[in-house]
Amino acid sequence: MSFFRSYIAPLLIVLIFAVAMLAVSARIFLPSDMMAPAPIEETVSTLPPAPLASSDGLTLDLSEFIHGPAAYQVEG
Repeated sequence: MSFFRSYIAPLLIVLIFAVAMLAVSARIFLPSDMMAPAPIEETVSTLPPAPLASSDGLTLDLSEFIHGPAAYQVEG
């Protein structure tokens, strides 16, 4: 255990730090248009919006959301 604390753990910490520093400093070599953070855009969907409730009058109760449809439930 002493060997791990003295040699292995500090080596892992230094390696993790080095990899993080390499990843951050790699941005210097990226083209200028890729150095900026990604823009936040709303996604545009071609699908029509889903209805909030079914139009045929059938509504699901809470137990169906928790336990699944009644057809899939096992008696007992």
